Amino acid sequence: MNTLKFITSGNVDDGKSTLIGRLLYDSDSIHTDQLGVLKKQTKVEGVDIDLSLITDGLRAEREQGITIDVAYKYFSTKKRKFIIADAPGHEQYTRNMITGASTVDLIILLIDARTGITTQTKRHSNIASLMGIKNAIVAVNKIDLVNYSEDRYNEIINEFQSLLPNLNFTTINYLPISAFIGDNVVSKSDKTPWYQGPPILELLENAEINEPIDQPLRFQVQYVIRPKEDTLHDYRGFAGRILSGTISVNDAVIVGPQKISTTVIKIEQNRVEVNTATVGDNVILHIADDVDLSRGDHFSKVEDVQPLETKEVNAMISWFDDNPILLNKTYLVQHQHKTVRAKIAEIGRKWDINNWTFEETTDIKLNDIAQIKLRLNNALFIDNFEENASNGKAILIDENTYNTVGALLFKNEN
Repeated sequence: MNTLKFITSGNVDDGKSTLIGRLLYDSDSIHTDQLGVLKKQTKVEGVDIDLSLITDGLRAEREQGITIDVAYKYFSTKKRKFIIADAPGHEQYTRNMITGASTVDLIILLIDARTGITTQTKRHSNIASLMGIKNAIVAVNKIDLVNYSEDRYNEIINEFQSLLPNLNFTTINYLPISAFIGDNVVSKSDKTPWYQGPPILELLENAEINEPIDQPLRFQVQYVIRPKEDTLHDYRGFAGRILSGTISVNDAVIVGPQKISTTVIKIEQNRVEVNTATVGDNVILHIADDVDLSRGDHFSKVEDVQPLETKEVNAMISWFDDNPILLNKTYLVQHQHKTVRAKIAEIGRKWDINNWTFEETTDIKLNDIAQIKLRLNNALFIDNFEENASNGKAILIDENTYNTVGALLFKNEN
């Protein structure tokens, strides 16, 4: 049973948290004791349980009725497991939305049937597209508040479709819902006979996940295991997670940064030897030659396209920090398990998310997305984000405070 990771997005009060609560509630994924607590906390007149409280875990969020942080929830049906990211709707929390969108397979874009397409709709659609999400569900929520109007629904969908030339989604499903009432969320609603498609849960259960199995092998060493015990005197394994591709016993590999050719002689997973491992697997690799490797060093197959070795990185950056970016200041770039020092060599153009245009800039501030060039003190082995997302992204860290100040998407050319 595979796991679908998806994110909900939209404006404040568009019903994101309520939709997640409805999915969990109607699919019987909430524990009885939690339901009792939520019923006591519900203050909405005429409502037995406020479903939005299921994800709004922070006290500040509950007091203001908004979502500030990214809340994660887990549930499953007979067909699939799910991880849900509930992203904040306020513009000032764009960085949180980017964080949530960076690891998901699908986005649900909620649109209030009364207000229609807004700036935040465009912003979140564009961010999702930038982060490489290919599968989208456009849900026109609160359809009950416009008397289940098919005309209003079609008007919103037609307007959204006019935005598609600027987006990179490959699969889009549209549907009308009422998260508050439950129309077309877990089961079909007889109040929208003009909608012939499935409810959201069915769309989620059948959504395709594009696992990067067919991509080149990318494996980065997280930990070198050397017990140095009498019973394991010669044991040396390289533990980590397969970022993309597959690896099998007897595969010829190149290990870096020395770029030494060797052979995989054993693969261990969950303390059991296996012949093949694939993307997402946590494994221990053993190689034929005694090569000095450490945390952050990489494996790739001899037969595959090799990652780009570079000390100069072009990237799109989403800036997270309250303080602006500084040219020539030393930062840390953390690429999976490899950390190197870097300086901002150039600031390129800033992205106007609302208008899908770039504008010249000399500074980058909170929630800005821009092009930059970094110079590194040690080389990284990377891919372009569009070609291999798992090996094409990193985070930027302030070396003084150790705060994560930016998310990087690599745009280098081989």
